[in-house]
Amino acid sequence: MTSLLQTLSCADDYDPESLGAERARQLILDLVEPLSGSERIALRESLGRVLAEDVISPHDVPGHDNSAMDGYALRFADLAAEGETALRIAGTTFAGRAFAGRLGPGECVRIMTGGVIPAGADTVVIQEIVRAEDDRIFVPPKQRMGQNVRRAGEDLRAGSPAIRAGKRLRPAELGLIASIGIGEVAVRRRPRVAFFSTGDELASIGTPLKEGEVYDSNRYTLHGMLARLDCEIVDLGVVRDEPAALEAAFRQASEADAIVTSGGVSVGEADFIRGLMAKLGEVAFWKIAMRPGRPMAFGRIGNSWLFGLPGNPVAVMVTFYEFVREALLRLSGVDPVEPLPRFRLPCVSALKKRPGRSEFQRGVVFNDNGEWKVRATASQGSGVLSSMSEANCFIAIEEARGNVEPGERVDVQPFDGMV
Repeated sequence: MTSLLQTLSCADDYDPESLGAERARQLILDLVEPLSGSERIALRESLGRVLAEDVISPHDVPGHDNSAMDGYALRFADLAAEGETALRIAGTTFAGRAFAGRLGPGECVRIMTGGVIPAGADTVVIQEIVRAEDDRIFVPPKQRMGQNVRRAGEDLRAGSPAIRAGKRLRPAELGLIASIGIGEVAVRRRPRVAFFSTGDELASIGTPLKEGEVYDSNRYTLHGMLARLDCEIVDLGVVRDEPAALEAAFRQASEADAIVTSGGVSVGEADFIRGLMAKLGEVAFWKIAMRPGRPMAFGRIGNSWLFGLPGNPVAVMVTFYEFVREALLRLSGVDPVEPLPRFRLPCVSALKKRPGRSEFQRGVVFNDNGEWKVRATASQGSGVLSSMSEANCFIAIEEARGNVEPGERVDVQPFDGMV
């Protein structure tokens, strides 16, 4: 396996001491490759999974010409260029019950949405514009040839891909696959992700807090974010700030495809993660020019990709969404891996920002008399997890930008859509 450092030494702007956020994200995606291996599962069980091979339509969709509207199927050649055209109603066709005969000159057939276009017909006139009397209808002029007709194969042609490999299956894809009569799909193997928190100050839920302790929240936010990505999750709990315990945890975690840790990557005396990463594997970089989340390590131990996230709760979530999320989607075989959506909105808050680093402040997108705007949450501390609960977006401020004045436009990353 090629050394990470050898690979990165050829990259432009590579500085392990401090990388820009966009550069760090791209380097990670350039290094991570999709996992091999797939399985066939029932369609109902495939929500959130990634297709391992194209789904090929076995037949045309729709399988026959059918009506897009309730109305009357007729022959366009029968319609007069000027004035109304009188046509005799020869029968009715419903979705699933076709008209058995063939349309003759001067005839039409009452047709429902989805009904098969009768032989001889080529146009559908909606019921709202015709005048009906007994067994006849009167059609106004200026109709169009072929209007309101859905052609066979208009959606999918037999033998063509309905969905390409690499697509993450959502409810719409499940419905599309079911519509062509396929009940099983081949999906990629889910990434196995091991994670743990580090710190002597961390206590597990259910135990009384001792002096100086706090409850470990990071494992719960990480578990939630990993679950939304449909990963196979291995929770290794809280590991104390002891080199031997941490090394044992890393060796156990390295059986997974990826390792995510929280805490222990800064330069404090008890922060051992970076040193152990270097001892057991390779550290590609460990500082990113961003706030919050500057001390974030990325590397590899054996065949496992390793993400050493900061310990502050907000920084954990920011670095996960900005770096780990896309890497895990790439491991899953998602193709292409789409970045988090961004759009620009006027910001009603004054934001303090120092040029030279990217910042991800917590914000709330709201509607102000029909205009969408964003405001910052009250607190921006990296340890204030309530700010993430209050927020519905990140305000992503680019590296070169300084302070933001009220009314200026900023990039917004909505939380909905991150998975």
